[in-house]
Amino acid sequence: YVTQYNKDLSQRVKPKADSVASPFRELQQLDQEKKIMHKIRPISPVHQPLSETSSRNELREMKSAAETEDSLTPVRAESKEDRQWKEMKLQLDDLPGILARLSKIKLTALVVSTASAGFAMAPVPFDLTCFLLASVGTGLASCAANSINQFFEVPFDSNMNRTKNRPLVRGQISPLLAVCFAASCGVPGIALLTLAVNPLTGALGAFNIFLYTCCYTPMKRMSIANTWVGAVVGAIPPVMGWTAATGSLDAGALLLGGILYSWQFPHFNALSWGLREDYSRGGYCMMSVTHPGLCRRVALRHCLALIGLSTMAPLLDITTWTFPVISLPINLYISYLGFRFYRDADRSSSRKLFFCSLWHLPMLLLVMFTCKKSFLEKEDKGDLLGESHGRALEIRLP
Repeated sequence: YVTQYNKDLSQRVKPKADSVASPFRELQQLDQEKKIMHKIRPISPVHQPLSETSSRNELREMKSAAETEDSLTPVRAESKEDRQWKEMKLQLDDLPGILARLSKIKLTALVVSTASAGFAMAPVPFDLTCFLLASVGTGLASCAANSINQFFEVPFDSNMNRTKNRPLVRGQISPLLAVCFAASCGVPGIALLTLAVNPLTGALGAFNIFLYTCCYTPMKRMSIANTWVGAVVGAIPPVMGWTAATGSLDAGALLLGGILYSWQFPHFNALSWGLREDYSRGGYCMMSVTHPGLCRRVALRHCLALIGLSTMAPLLDITTWTFPVISLPINLYISYLGFRFYRDADRSSSRKLFFCSLWHLPMLLLVMFTCKKSFLEKEDKGDLLGESHGRALEIRLP
């Protein structure tokens, strides 16, 4: 009986224990369900299309990479082919323009015009044949010097905006053809000046080619003294014109060379002032880059020197006294612009001085030619001096 009672009692207590434990079991079941849900969510069907898209994207990326590699391979092949030697194709129609730019045809025209001015200012009768031969020979010598200059300066011209479009830099002409063109201009030019004009003019032409190519060109990257050497190169052509007409070096030839020498400093210093970045990028040693104060002072000094040189012309019996009077306004104007350039030192003042120098030189030479003393006047003076000298001898003789 007692045992039966205990069984009944235990059965009664178990449901209570179960009823008490059931809330905890329910909570545990809920937690397990949540854990199961969290574990199932990462591998739920919603994530399967994402994995498929990612795999598809990877495949697309691999295909695009393969396509880009395929597309890059011909480019790389082309770059390798470009590095290899190729035969340069040159059309004959383009050759005259290329050679004109190689020889700096505008600068050559300026050189020939100054040489012609020297020939015209010589106190001798005008010889048309000699004038034409001297002009052609001087032009050929200038073309040769300019071509050799461009041949030497190809790696430096490629860094400058002003010179990066030159024929040798762009590969429009081969270096061998450029050298052959320079030789074909220089040799006949010097031979023409020496044999058809006179040996003194031919020697001056050969010396000018040497000075421009072997002295001035390498000095541009070494010292600012290149500007003075370049001024000597520009001063020789009018001397060559004078010697072509007279066959000798006279005071008039040196005066014309001095005028061209002084004119080049305001002309070139004003030009180089606006090209300072280009010159520094190209590695050229110019006054405007390394010595800006000296650049302005030298330009002003030589503007004033033009007034003094113009005054010396009648003293040397080359022109009349009207030449320094008529040329004084234009010389004063370029001196005023030189002073503005010295004081302000900006692009505006340098441009005004440069553009003034372009018309100042031809006008000065034209005024000098119009005021030139004629050959007949000098001949009459010489005859009068000879007659007076003869009379003096006759008087002295018993």
